[in-house]
Amino acid sequence: MIFQELNNDQRREKVNSDQRFVAWREAKSRAESYRGSLVWQEVKGEQYLVRSYYDAAGNRRQKSEGRRSPETERKKADWERARQEAKDRFASVREIMARQAAINRAVKLGRVPLVGARIMRALNDAGLLGNGIRIVGTNAIYAYEAVAGVMVDPDITTTLDIDLLLDARMSLRITTGDNVAEPALIDLLRKVDKSFERTSQTFRAVNRDGYLVDLIKPQRNPPWLNERVQIGSAEDELTAVPINGLAWHESAPPFEATAIDEKGGPVRIVASDPRVFAAHKLWMSQQPDRDPVKRHRDAAQARAVAQIVSRYLQHLPFDSNDMRMLPRELFEGAKPLFEAEESPDAYTF
Repeated sequence: MIFQELNNDQRREKVNSDQRFVAWREAKSRAESYRGSLVWQEVKGEQYLVRSYYDAAGNRRQKSEGRRSPETERKKADWERARQEAKDRFASVREIMARQAAINRAVKLGRVPLVGARIMRALNDAGLLGNGIRIVGTNAIYAYEAVAGVMVDPDITTTLDIDLLLDARMSLRITTGDNVAEPALIDLLRKVDKSFERTSQTFRAVNRDGYLVDLIKPQRNPPWLNERVQIGSAEDELTAVPINGLAWHESAPPFEATAIDEKGGPVRIVASDPRVFAAHKLWMSQQPDRDPVKRHRDAAQARAVAQIVSRYLQHLPFDSNDMRMLPRELFEGAKPLFEAEESPDAYTF
């Protein structure tokens, strides 16, 4: 009893939600491009068109667009008209998304835990998700099931934490559009929930409800290679902990999906290839020093994701060419997971 397929109502609303989310993202991006205002300012008896806005750090910035003239007057009028149109469009699409979220709740599409969804949105808004940060661990399953149109048994997806894989090879730059100091990951987490604090384990943050965020990176050989281990420079910023086996995820193709959170809202997830996820989880389930309870859960997640791939994501065959980032022994050991068994109709819960 590993997963069940979406019913017809759920499929229809998942498609509607995905399409409307695309429109919402486009409208949001356009509206944000018109932030601030264009105003006339007098300098030494001359009027200049000045763009005034606040940067990501909250500092007011101004940029001159030129001396007052028919051309700059037309530019100001065109800009204000376009800004209002973008604002109206975003407000309209936002209302549609609110109604869609209510429908998603009614047909029980909500899957992603709310705190995790908010963290992924914060990372996405900062330009980090899929650009130096990937979602690994249990939360990645929500991406795989969303594309496949199934729901995995909650017994193996319920989680109170999120694992963020830092690609330490990359030079990260949070997208602010301005030359301002980069926010730290801990600051992004506090925008989601101000109770987040770094623990004594400096790779981990926790909020008042016990929700955990771990920043992790691959273990290198030699382990002292000079790599980035933090996102920002805050005094209490999280420092990524090296973990064996994560280089497979780091080298795997990215896998992007739109899942639905517990309140019906869409959330973009960027994980690593589900074939690598399944193989890695199988490997983890065989490590003798791992907690026995976690080993059983690892094995169940490996089976579930492998069967999702073999039954629904058939454009992702488990072959050696695509999976060359895996050691040969691990590749051969995981291959039986991807062999089709009984009908998917047998998987209900």
